Amino acid sequence: MRTISLLTDVHGPRLTGSPITRKAGEWVSGQLTEWGLTNVALEPWGPFGRGWTLDSFSANLVEPNFSSLIAFPKAWSPSTRKAVRGEPVYVDASSEADLEKYRGKLRNAIVLISPPRDVPALFEPPAARQSDERLLDLANADNSPRGGFRGGRSDRGGDRGPGSGGPRGPGAPGAAAAPPSNAAPPPAENQPARPMGDPRSAMQLLTDKWQLAYEEGAAVVLEPGRGDGGTVFVASVNMPRPRGDANGGNGGNPFSRGPRPWAPDAPENVPQAVVSVEHYNRLIRMLQAGAHPVLEIDIATRFHADDLNSFNVIAEIPGSDLADELVMLGAHFDSWHSGTGATDNAIGCGVALEAVRILQAVGAKPRRTIRLALWTGEEQGLLGSRAYVERHFGKASQDRERGTPARYEVTPAHAKFSSYFNLDNGTGKIRGVYLQGNEQVRPIFRSWLRPFADMDASTITLSNTGGTDHLSFDGIGLPGFQFIQDPIEYDTRTHHSSMDVYDRVQADDAKQASIIMATFVYQAAMRDEQLPRKPLDGEVVTVESAAPSDTPAGPPSAAR
Repeated sequence: MRTISLLTDVHGPRLTGSPITRKAGEWVSGQLTEWGLTNVALEPWGPFGRGWTLDSFSANLVEPNFSSLIAFPKAWSPSTRKAVRGEPVYVDASSEADLEKYRGKLRNAIVLISPPRDVPALFEPPAARQSDERLLDLANADNSPRGGFRGGRSDRGGDRGPGSGGPRGPGAPGAAAAPPSNAAPPPAENQPARPMGDPRSAMQLLTDKWQLAYEEGAAVVLEPGRGDGGTVFVASVNMPRPRGDANGGNGGNPFSRGPRPWAPDAPENVPQAVVSVEHYNRLIRMLQAGAHPVLEIDIATRFHADDLNSFNVIAEIPGSDLADELVMLGAHFDSWHSGTGATDNAIGCGVALEAVRILQAVGAKPRRTIRLALWTGEEQGLLGSRAYVERHFGKASQDRERGTPARYEVTPAHAKFSSYFNLDNGTGKIRGVYLQGNEQVRPIFRSWLRPFADMDASTITLSNTGGTDHLSFDGIGLPGFQFIQDPIEYDTRTHHSSMDVYDRVQADDAKQASIIMATFVYQAAMRDEQLPRKPLDGEVVTVESAAPSDTPAGPPSAAR
């Protein structure tokens, strides 16, 4: 737990491209070297884009009486340059005609962009373990379409209350520029609940509200976060609509056509923050009551464009007679910025790090080389793992008309790869493993899980799960697996939230997961054969190195 504490309390949050993330990578590299792992490196990939740092922030109601708002700026928000003070303008528009009434009124204004949101009482607990019924459903799941290119994102299961918080949000794992293995993206994290009526027209109206705020030059835009009880879910900024785009900008969702906020040439934006729903609703009620609330908002941020590349942390335990073959384990290293990235995903990193520490401590001598990878850029769309897979193992091109792979370009290392094991579903203990549509590994994994039945880890499901870095491997036919985990409070309280902090980590669950991860990796490294693979459903061509796509990787560099 010391590792997770240091990753969060000292080296968190870890937004891709930020200086603190680089320092965190250097600290982890030092730990790995101290534990005796070899070939420890911060391997660059990119270009990614600009980093971002939040230097200071305050949001206060100052009239008619003082109250500090629970709020947090969005990642890649520009500064307000100085404290902005004034009565907020609530854009209370339910139609395009209503919206026109606000034209000419938003310049230098503090804008409340969305309607208030109902906050129902929580009659069910926000935390849960996987139910026996849910685990049985997973165990009985039929084979779904091939996970590499058509597999969807399964839910995380568990019995979730009405305040569950909905799907994973923008820049959610696997959301952007991702390999064809990704499913359709979820709604943007910071988008408020859709107004009543036709969803398409409602979202178009919301997009137009944002565009008006950009065009008018609002001083800062505030919106209500999902969640309640003072927890704020925050990801990246909404972006201006590209010039000439009649269908709207990206709204923080990397799958859309809008520019990425981290891009070096991203257009000028307006400062943005997410406010806890209870405080946001109060402001609107005050305006409607004629109380003339006055707010003071101050956002100070910096952008970092001196190095547009990011990195993955890499380290190895060398193999013996099968040293040229590879077993990998990993988790994503980056996080969002309002918390400290504890359950998403210092816990996954901590489990992977503890697994290799255990193997080193017991003097394990694996036959295959075991390689640890901690990825950055996951929150922006699996970018780090995707760049790594393309550089080392190959890539797939897609038949866009059929939505299926048309061609795989694979390197010689593709044939030497056995498996990749990933952890990225929060702090819950491991309950089993997703086969990712690979029926051939069922008896193998069943035997590996058998000793852990008394730790409640016994479920094997043929179904796919998405949204995280195993998809980068699965997408080119390499065995990549994610574990089934208890949801605990992941979607309801911690995922991408201001409360994603060390205190939400369940220590006993982390210890259980570390033991199982170490066992799976060791077993895969000791087998006579590599793990079996799903057949590839396209043309396969062996190349010396795969041509980079939109996330080219640089040469490896030794960690400092």
